[in-house]
Amino acid sequence: MTSAGLVPQIFRRCSRLTPLLTLLTALAPAGAQPVQPRATEVPPLNTGGTTRQLEQSWDQLNRQMEALDSMLGPAPSLDSSDDLAAPEVPANLLDANRPASGPLSPEEARPDGPLSLPAAGTPANPIKAVSLKDAIAIAFQNNPNLQLQRDQIAAQAATVAAAAGSYWPTISVFGNVEGFQSGTTTYSPYGNNTYGFGPAFAAQGQMPNFALTKNGTSVSGDSAGPFYVPAGGGLGAVANGVSADAGLQLNYALIDFARTPRVRAAQAVLEQQEKTYANDLRALQLAVSEAYYELQRSEQLVRIRDAVVRTDLVVLEDVLDLKRAGLVPRVDLLRRSAVLSADQEDLIQALADRAVARRRLWTVLNLPASVTPSAADPISLQPAWPLNLDQTLLAAYDNNPELEAILATRRALALRQDATAAQLLPKLSLFAAAGGLGSVERLFNFSIIGGGCCGATFLPLEQVSGYEWSVGLAFNWLIFDAGTTANSVKALALKERAEAQRYASTRNDIRLRLEQAFLNHEASLAKLVSARRAVGASKEAFRDTKLRYQTGLADDIDLSVTQEQLVNSLVRRLFATVDVNTTYARLLRELLPMPSDPSMTVPARLTLSRSEGP
Repeated sequence: MTSAGLVPQIFRRCSRLTPLLTLLTALAPAGAQPVQPRATEVPPLNTGGTTRQLEQSWDQLNRQMEALDSMLGPAPSLDSSDDLAAPEVPANLLDANRPASGPLSPEEARPDGPLSLPAAGTPANPIKAVSLKDAIAIAFQNNPNLQLQRDQIAAQAATVAAAAGSYWPTISVFGNVEGFQSGTTTYSPYGNNTYGFGPAFAAQGQMPNFALTKNGTSVSGDSAGPFYVPAGGGLGAVANGVSADAGLQLNYALIDFARTPRVRAAQAVLEQQEKTYANDLRALQLAVSEAYYELQRSEQLVRIRDAVVRTDLVVLEDVLDLKRAGLVPRVDLLRRSAVLSADQEDLIQALADRAVARRRLWTVLNLPASVTPSAADPISLQPAWPLNLDQTLLAAYDNNPELEAILATRRALALRQDATAAQLLPKLSLFAAAGGLGSVERLFNFSIIGGGCCGATFLPLEQVSGYEWSVGLAFNWLIFDAGTTANSVKALALKERAEAQRYASTRNDIRLRLEQAFLNHEASLAKLVSARRAVGASKEAFRDTKLRYQTGLADDIDLSVTQEQLVNSLVRRLFATVDVNTTYARLLRELLPMPSDPSMTVPARLTLSRSEGP
């Protein structure tokens, strides 16, 4: 190669270091002297510059490297024993990446109590393998949000039944038992013989008067009337006893214009909650599928990074042998050591990503704290999506629970408007009651005041019994409430109109999600075909380059570039495969039929057939 062709090649390699120069400048210590700019700018090499600019760039790079070394400390020695040494992996990271000890059993999948917390000194979590279908079934059973919705649906069903009970009369039984004791004193400061009530109220000697007889034949003389109360007369007594009453009461709303709208509004709310439950089942299956596919990708990426590190060790051993034989320069050994270190860093990060992916799946499945899940299924490609884009959109809008939940909410608001407006209409109710009563009362401890009083009305023992019944109609018509009802109806109407806008927004979101998933699914399939070709070509290229390097026909740069291309092609194929499955799951989320009844078993389906299209 001529010097004229060498300079552009060196410049191109130096230009790759531009991001590194920026990073090194940012990391330079505060005490380092900055490089002073030249008084006159030197034109770039491709516009008439000289090699002097390149030499000065190398000098600047050397100064920055020395400044970085002074900040980070001296580099470790590069003995032969250090070339194959592996970095120490944290113990927690190794523990979180242990292989699965067996499949996840139903007993181990039971969640912890909703109010429980992990206790101190919890033993190490076993790693248990679970398939995607089992993971979806476990999530449907364990998810706390779904259990919350099941309880809310059951509560709303009870609310509907309670509202429907207003079509029937209410019948109640009432009863009262009372024991009592009281002391009373009756006193009259005036006599009652001056009001013309008749001889029964006349005083003795007052005419007309009663003639008392003996044996009904002879007159004994006059006497006071039996109801006469002299002035200052009175009577005191103590009374106690028991009284009781019992009966039946019936109430029935004959005319209530708000009754039917209330019942139908409760039914619409129930339907809205059921459709929301079905939509959340779809969303949960997608969340489980995405977490599971992410875990599969993380586990496969660990295998790739581990294989790369093992390959680096083999190549590094070859470089060491060639270096000892004097066939390759020392720079090749240093480059291979740097490549090995970088790949070991990628492996450590892949281990951390797999541990996080396992914990993410654990969270979605709501597993107990004593278990950590692992993917049991190998990565397999989902079948082709059976519908085209137009068919997919039509099928997604048909019986979509997310949209139907909004429509149910609008119906509930409209019916609540009717029920609220009906408060201004008349109401007619029927009421009826029947029952019996009884009491026993005893008077004692009599004390007479003055000339006495009221003896004819005081009974030493009184017993009372009887019955009563009543029936009637109650009419009620609210004619003025200062606009309270009208404003309530207006507020509900505005909420109903807002739900229509939410329907339009949700409809557009569904279309966007579908088109995005559909187009990305097709793109992932196309990328997968290209990635497979790239993997095959990269394998052959790496094999040939390694042989050429061992025979001295290629340098270490060619080997490193070819190995990097192989690793990138493997990673791209892995990502394309997982993206195909993930986008398929996102399409399935919009079309998968789900039951709205919480009592029904939810099937774990991973594919869609063409017959389920429009």
